[in-house]
Parts: sequence; structure tokens; C-alpha cells
Amino acid sequence: MAGSILVTRGAGEGQGVVSITLSHPGKFNAMSRAMWRELKAVFTALQADPQARCVLLRGEGGHFCAGGDIAEYPSFRFNEAELRQFHEDEVWGGLQAMLDCDVPIVAQIEGNCMGAGVEMASCCDLRLAGASARFGAPIARLGFPMAPKEAALVAQAAGTTVARAMLLAAEVFDASAMLAHGFLTQVLADAEVAGYCQALVQRIAGLAPQAARLNKQTLRAILASNKPLALVDYAQAAPDLIANSALVPDAAYAYADSAEHREGISAFLAKRKPQF
Repeated sequence: MAGSILVTRGAGEGQGVVSITLSHPGKFNAMSRAMWRELKAVFTALQADPQARCVLLRGEGGHFCAGGDIAEYPSFRFNEAELRQFHEDEVWGGLQAMLDCDVPIVAQIEGNCMGAGVEMASCCDLRLAGASARFGAPIARLGFPMAPKEAALVAQAAGTTVARAMLLAAEVFDASAMLAHGFLTQVLADAEVAGYCQALVQRIAGLAPQAARLNKQTLRAILASNKPLALVDYAQAAPDLIANSALVPDAAYAYADSAEHREGISAFLAKRKPQF
């Protein structure tokens, strides 16, 4: 089996919640080449789905992701062109689709979160883990480095100190250490992780979806520029809200007359729950 990316949604998941499960039985959900391509397709579709309000990313069988599917590696890693295509098109294609997704993404991390697992978790907005979860990228033991874009992604999310330890010393961190380093949002007892994450994504899905997408666009622009907000290209970021807008800061307020904005204010004043 090459593994798969399972997508579920509907009443059991909560209105607007999309659950994405990494599934590779017997391999702790290690990412195969087929799974990377599926991941890109799934998140590209989610970005264009107006019904999606929150994404829950998790692994099957008590583990998040143990890294890449090493059994596939001899078939392509020794050819420079094929290796480049794998990392730049397949792996980064999946990760970039996650980074480009304006829908909030919550990572439910249990068990092993290694290599590719750390990379995918780095693309998520909120990261919650069980106390026994383990994090690392010990690929130095396999004789190859992390691809440049992937290393930059992990260093930005986990910090350069953690990235150096993972990549240079094959260090493996526990959940409490990753919380202390700022990578994790919260650490929970193993038995509580799934229930807490389900409640969290349903709560996020009940909040204003347009505001969530615009907040993600703003945060992405800040991180990309590595400085406080200057001129964010809101016309590029939200063309449905700001059609043909000039690239000026005032475009950030084009949501003023939107139905969501009016409903939130009206509900507060009427002392009722808003219907977003």
C-alpha cells in the first residue's frame, strides 16, 4: 500500500469542519510520494471551498507521521533530477498548498511526529499534542540533509535552535520541550487530545469565517516580510472582497459592508448568538 489522505466532513465532524487523516498502516503514517500529491490536491481544493471553516489534520492509529516512506527512496533518491523533482514539486507542492490555505488548520499530534510530520505540523496554525508525542528529523542518520525550503519552514516554526539540534545532532524532543520552545500551542494528556481538538475545531468553525481567512492572509504577509505590516497586497489576497482595488492600506477595510461584519455587530447589540 502507498498510503492515503482521508478526508471526512459532515454532521459528525461539525458544520464547516474538514478532517484530514494521514493513513499509512504499518508505517506510522509515513508519507509516500502518492500521499504528498494527494495532500496538495486536498488543500488546493479546500482553499477554493467556501464551505470549509476549519481543518483538523491528524494521523491514524495513534501516530501523526513518522517521516517519509523510506522504502520508496532507493527508486529515486540517487538520481539528482528525480530527487529535485521529489522535493521541489511533490513535497513542497503539498506543503505550499497547506501554507496557501486561508482556512484555519489545527494539528492533532500524537505519537511520532518526525521529519515530514514536523514539516506538515509547521504549516498548521494551532498545534496541540499528547504528552507522549515525540518530535524530530533524524535524517542525518540516513545520510542526507533536509531540503532547503523544508529546513527554512521548520526553522521558522520551531526556531533555529530546535532546527539545528534536530538536523545536526538528530535530537528528538518530547512534547513539553516543544511547548517550551513555542512550537506547540498546548500539551494535553494523551487520552484527552482527540476530544479537545474536536471541540476546538468546532468552536473555530462557529466563528466568523471571513475574518479567519483575512487574519491568515495578514499573518502570512507579516511573516513573509519579516517585519510589521506595511503594504499588504489585499487585492491579491482577497479578490472576492476587493475587486479591482488599488494596492493601498485602506483596502484592508473593504469588508466594512459585508454581511458577516454586519451580523456580528447586530448580534452583539441584540444580545444574541451571531449566525455566520
